Amino acid sequence: MTAYLIRRLWQMIPTLAGVILLVFLLFKFFGGDPAEILGGMNATPGQIDAIRQQLGLNDPWYIQLWIFVKQIVTFDWGRSWATNESVVHLFATRLPATLTVMLPILILDTLLALPIAMWVAYRRGSISDRTIMAAATVALSVSFLVYIIIGQYLFGFRLGWFPVQGWSDSVLRNLVVYAPLPVLLAVTAGVAPQTRLYRSFFLDELGHDYVRTARAKGMSEGTVLFRHVLRNAAIPILTNVSMALPGVFVGAFLIEVFFSIPGLGREALLAVNRSDYPVIQAFTVYLAVLTMLINLVTDVLYKLTDPRVVLK
Repeated sequence: MTAYLIRRLWQMIPTLAGVILLVFLLFKFFGGDPAEILGGMNATPGQIDAIRQQLGLNDPWYIQLWIFVKQIVTFDWGRSWATNESVVHLFATRLPATLTVMLPILILDTLLALPIAMWVAYRRGSISDRTIMAAATVALSVSFLVYIIIGQYLFGFRLGWFPVQGWSDSVLRNLVVYAPLPVLLAVTAGVAPQTRLYRSFFLDELGHDYVRTARAKGMSEGTVLFRHVLRNAAIPILTNVSMALPGVFVGAFLIEVFFSIPGLGREALLAVNRSDYPVIQAFTVYLAVLTMLINLVTDVLYKLTDPRVVLK
């Protein structure tokens, strides 16, 4: 296991180097001129040149690349071109708001979808199975934006159960007051596709010989489903959860924008609109590193979940 971890961490270095080079080249040679964007429509050529000099854009590209790499290695991303706020401070202050909303969404999505999917898989072909699958198909066919608009109008404006927008410095208040409505709407929209996916995993396992053997030995259906089927379906479930985990740490810009949540998702959208390259570059590399680490942890969990898995 230790040798595998060391080898995987070593393999991340060239992958990360490729991501860094690609991100730099895309912003350097294919993006717009940030000096002109920051200067505005009425900026004079002298003012634009002064901005370029201040941002270091007049330096040769290899010097700019070296500065970019040094920032990544030293975890010093510089400052936002639009707000002059430290990028590290920006990430540290926006991440808690993102986690406050995204963690409950992921947990509730998984905890609700798993038992529903197992139940309908066990009752495959029944009226309840067909009804739930039809409802899930309709639910996932509706855009999440529709859920937000209807949810804000119904639960916020008409019934007044939740505030439509707002945020505070208290994590507890955010969880109790401001997060429930976006979490409720995101879970409502997310349970449907997760249920369909997990149902297919369980149906695949229910068709194997070991299930018939377990039943022939007199095991109860609960033991067969939760001890054998769920355990053998854990690997694709872990894969699906791991694919959703990076989104927990980067936020969902649609939720954060419409509910005025000061998280990373909204900040990334603002950075794109402002052509705030330091923030966008930091966000891209941060997401790449996070995804690689989550994949590594997921591979280790494969081994812990199923001893038959061999890590090479």
